[in-house]
Amino acid sequence: MTVHTIGIIGGGQLGRMLAMAAARLNFRTIVLEPQADCPAAQVANAQITAAYDDPAALAELASRCDVVTYEFENVPVTAAEALQRSVPVYPPAKALDVSQDRLTEKRFLNSCGIETARFHAVDSQSDLEKALADFGGQGVLKTRRMGYDGKGQRVFRSADDKPAGAYDALGGVPLILESFVPFEREVSIIAARANDGTVACYDPAENIHRDGILHTSTLPARITEATAKTARDSAEKLLAALDYVGVIGMEFFVMADGTLIANEIAPRVHNSGHWTEAACVVSQFEQHIRAVAGLPLGSPVRHSDCVMTNLIGDDILDVPAWLSRDEVLVHLYGKTESRPGRKMGHVTELRGLKTSSQG
Repeated sequence: MTVHTIGIIGGGQLGRMLAMAAARLNFRTIVLEPQADCPAAQVANAQITAAYDDPAALAELASRCDVVTYEFENVPVTAAEALQRSVPVYPPAKALDVSQDRLTEKRFLNSCGIETARFHAVDSQSDLEKALADFGGQGVLKTRRMGYDGKGQRVFRSADDKPAGAYDALGGVPLILESFVPFEREVSIIAARANDGTVACYDPAENIHRDGILHTSTLPARITEATAKTARDSAEKLLAALDYVGVIGMEFFVMADGTLIANEIAPRVHNSGHWTEAACVVSQFEQHIRAVAGLPLGSPVRHSDCVMTNLIGDDILDVPAWLSRDEVLVHLYGKTESRPGRKMGHVTELRGLKTSSQG
């Protein structure tokens, strides 16, 4: 397959960074996104301004592109399936189908031999009460679909947290109750798989969240090599089971004994992998473009320790201070309006970078 133009469904910051990586490799990009002048369109070659499931827009995207990818996991599965009939779509629609429903996702991970927290499907208030009783009154209730960055959730910390009305409060939609996991820290791994089955895994990052949104990712993570290997092995199992092409993010809870409990997956480039653009020769964004375009995967080796920090809302005001520091890469997303909880950019601070000077 010869690729000249890559279609990207979704026009946010991830699409923006994919388009930038594609341009470096001499690919053209066309973004499908209903919002005009979205972050991705500011750097892509063209934008189709339409809904993600608009039949005419999808047909146009397929006719103008050699391959299509996406930047977020809530792309309508029907849209990906329709595109697949006329143009390659990576990652495959199956990955969307698995990741869009938390219950399906947990069951699929378990079928791959990957451990998760215990869980119950919740389709009524009665289901919720039974599930909470099984978990001793504790657990995290989540919408099965569309929740992200802490949205669509309610936490029950003890039997004193009364569940009355909780099912309706989350919209009366299909839910999942997950058991608490007594973890020591959270880590994630970014992995890529090529069409020929080759897999490349980046080092696991240690993550800290604030208000349900990723705050920092630190490398190296405070885990043993055995734990890191388990993360890599889990990613490889998942990628093979999905016949995956592209980059995926997997989040884990690290237990006291070093074992891992998978939390969730994201079939796309991932916020906790943004550090790769500063600390690796080949970033997760270039790796994804390589994979979907049929090029050899690059080395995921990290050349520096680092900390990636998200700029959320008014954190954008700190940019001048970040720019005044050495060994810091600042990446802003082209968003004109700052709002609480909105990701405006990120910074990656390199640590232990070898520098030289001439005098």
